[in-house]
Amino acid sequence: MAAEKGDEFATEKDHGQVQAKDLLDDETLVSDAKRATDVEQEMSLLKAIKLYPKAIGWSVLLSSTLIMEGYDLVLLGSLYASPAFNQKFGTYSAEHDKWVVSAAWQSGLSNGARAGEILGLILAGWVSDRYGYRMTTIGFLILMILFIFVLFFAPNVQVLVVGEVLCGIPWGAFQSVTPAYASEVAPVVLRPYLTTFINMCWVIGQFFAAAVNRGSVNRLDEWAYKIPFGVQWVWPIPILAGLIFAPESPWWYVRHGDREAAKASLLRLTSRNDPTFNVDETVAMIEYTNELEKRTKQGLGYRDCFKGIDLRRTEIVVGIWLVQTLGGQNLMGYFSYFL
Repeated sequence: MAAEKGDEFATEKDHGQVQAKDLLDDETLVSDAKRATDVEQEMSLLKAIKLYPKAIGWSVLLSSTLIMEGYDLVLLGSLYASPAFNQKFGTYSAEHDKWVVSAAWQSGLSNGARAGEILGLILAGWVSDRYGYRMTTIGFLILMILFIFVLFFAPNVQVLVVGEVLCGIPWGAFQSVTPAYASEVAPVVLRPYLTTFINMCWVIGQFFAAAVNRGSVNRLDEWAYKIPFGVQWVWPIPILAGLIFAPESPWWYVRHGDREAAKASLLRLTSRNDPTFNVDETVAMIEYTNELEKRTKQGLGYRDCFKGIDLRRTEIVVGIWLVQTLGGQNLMGYFSYFL
């Protein structure tokens, strides 16, 4: 019985390899893919904007989910300067003759969201591969709306920490989904701009948090901290309404063997008045690239990220993402406390 299962598995694996080989040896597909690649590589920025205006709009909408994450980076640090927040969630310090949130709980609140983000980053990779970027984002936006209730109605600091951890899960998922979606719905020439906009969304969120906290920090009632928490509902609701109509990535459809859905997605992402755009050739390019990636990934695992030349690539990526933290991004959230 075990031998039969092993033979069946081997047959399925061999069939997948033969199918990939057949696609890569298909002269028509290779020819179409080459033409589409040449067109994309020669495409100017202006032409890309004219051809992919819808892709730009959908990418910007999905990337806007990270405004919430940037908002939270500044939110908590500023609330530590609020007397009402400290009285609700802190303890009385006879030494300083005022209510304060202890350093231990400040650390728990600040790092709770980061812990949730790690979990969200891990979950998003599996969920988006199975259900697509669009449905993954919609699902986590719904969770975001629900988790904000925990922050808004938190009766004590312990529940507030739980709320931060829970909210961190969708934030982590958004960090994973947004760059992948931006890079797959747009041509090469637009990808640097759309992925850079993701970082801009963090800054936009920080500006909003600074304005909201500065306006409410001196209030003496519970709305000194409930207003900043409640403002977080402003982001997910309109984004959720828009994403209901958003197209899925054509690359995701190709990876799941749905060529017709990939073509339909590309037509929704592009303007239809450009005679030079050939949707069949573009899908062929995606299929060819996907098969090459599948062949390259055979026998590889996460361990290979830390071996040979891939270790160098891992170091570069980690270094780039560390720049934000090393630049003092997290310290910006405490400006209200020291003013």
